[in-house]
Amino acid sequence: MSTDVGARPLSRTIARGPIARFLRAHAMQLGIVAVALVVWLLFLAGSPRTFLAKDIYISFASTTPFFALVAIPLTLLVITGEIDLSFPSVMAFGMMAYDVVDVATGSVWLGFLACLLAGLLAGLLNGYIVVRIGVPSLVTTIGTQFLLRGMVLIVTNGQGLGMTEVEDSLLHAMLVGRVFGVVPMQFFWTVAAGVLGWFFLNRHRYGAHVYLTGDNLESARLMGVNVGRTKIFTFAVVGLLAAFAGFVVSTEVLFFWPTLGEGYLLNTLASVFLGGTSVFGGTGTIFGTFVASFIIGAINAGIVAAGLTGFWTSFIYGLVIIVSVSIQTVMSRRLT
Repeated sequence: MSTDVGARPLSRTIARGPIARFLRAHAMQLGIVAVALVVWLLFLAGSPRTFLAKDIYISFASTTPFFALVAIPLTLLVITGEIDLSFPSVMAFGMMAYDVVDVATGSVWLGFLACLLAGLLAGLLNGYIVVRIGVPSLVTTIGTQFLLRGMVLIVTNGQGLGMTEVEDSLLHAMLVGRVFGVVPMQFFWTVAAGVLGWFFLNRHRYGAHVYLTGDNLESARLMGVNVGRTKIFTFAVVGLLAAFAGFVVSTEVLFFWPTLGEGYLLNTLASVFLGGTSVFGGTGTIFGTFVASFIIGAINAGIVAAGLTGFWTSFIYGLVIIVSVSIQTVMSRRLT
């Protein structure tokens, strides 16, 4: 069937129309939204009383940002073709800096700035070793993970630190306060990080450099992209946000543990790759990582609410990641 003589078939016209172009351009985002909807419907069917109440969603908004804040900048780094496995230790390293400065000055704000600076320097160290010395990022960040964690344990002597003085400061309300007494501030910080990450990745020259660097290193260089500077800057952003996330976690519980961050490695990596970011670089979206973070954050609570034991958590994590990435890959092939 065709629209008129000499015209293309209607089905082909539709396939090449604006709807098809939209589907091709946003295949990964649509795929992760579909996965999120399916997971939510499964949890809703398994435990309707829990997933129809607001408390579970407030809990998600409170705890998911602890690793989503790192997953967002880590997405940028993975798109460049690199990886950072040291961020759990950077979370603790930043809090170690806070501890030292807070004890020395008695200032919560100076301690907070020291925390962010320590994270930034840790990220720059990773980037310098990878770019200037040429050590693969996987090896580099495994090494700095142990190095920074060891430094934290040495300085703190393995002892935690109470942070009750933060509770009375404006910083506490800004980072983990409750808007209207309900919605935690860390959720809004995560949304802000996601919006900024999306803007710089999709509407700024830096984002074009990130994609070009991950897609084809030599082509990026020939096009005038300073790939070394792009990678070092991205490592630094990951370190900065990791330290910030560490401070948010510690402020929420008003205590700093030297083991801070150790439980967030797999959740963060799963969020990045579940969100459609390619492990080979050159492909990925901030939106996908943002949605995937909340899927990962919901899985453990959904399993418990459904009456299953916590032993199912790793199995469900793996199943969701494999199935969702497979769906996204199939969708991308059929829409190209």
